[in-house]
Amino acid sequence: MPRFVRYLTPLVAFLALAGVLFKGLSLDPRKVPSPLIDKPAPAFSLTRLKEPEVILSNTDLKGKVTLFNVWATWCVACRAEHPVLMQLARSGKVNIYGLNYKDEREAAKQWLSRFGDPYIANAFDADGRVGIDWGVYGTPETFIVDQQGVIPVSYTHLRAHETKTRISVSG
Repeated sequence: MPRFVRYLTPLVAFLALAGVLFKGLSLDPRKVPSPLIDKPAPAFSLTRLKEPEVILSNTDLKGKVTLFNVWATWCVACRAEHPVLMQLARSGKVNIYGLNYKDEREAAKQWLSRFGDPYIANAFDADGRVGIDWGVYGTPETFIVDQQGVIPVSYTHLRAHETKTRISVSG
C-alpha cells in the first residue's frame, strides 16, 4: 500500500465525520424525528385520568389544531414545561389534551391539582402501550395534531418563546 494512502485514509474519514457532526449542529434538538410526521395520529382508546368511566380516543383530537402532550408526575422536565401549557390553555388558542404516561392515577390527579390543569382531558396510559404506538421517546413530548387528525410535527419540551411560532406555523 502506498504511503500517501495510509495517511490519506484517516484524513478522509476525519473530514467525513466532521461533516456529519457539523450538519448536526444545525438541527433542532427538541424537534423529534418521528415516523408519524405527516401521518394520521395513531388510534387509541383509553380511560380518562379524572373520569375513568369515560373514554378518550384519537377521534377527540380532530376538528381543531390540538396539542397532545405526553407527561408524567415523575418527569422533571414536565414540571418545567407545565407553566407553558398553562399559559397556552389560558390563551384559548389551542386545545390541549394529555397522555399521562406510565404513572399512578392518584399521583397524576394530585399533581394537576397542585400545579393546575391545562388539559381538556387526559388519557391514562398506565402501562405505556399507547405511548409506544405514538413513538414516544420520553417525556415531555408534544404532538401537534391538525384539524384532520394528522401530525405535522412533534417536539420535546415546549418553551414559551417558541410556542407561538410553532402553533401558528402548524395551525
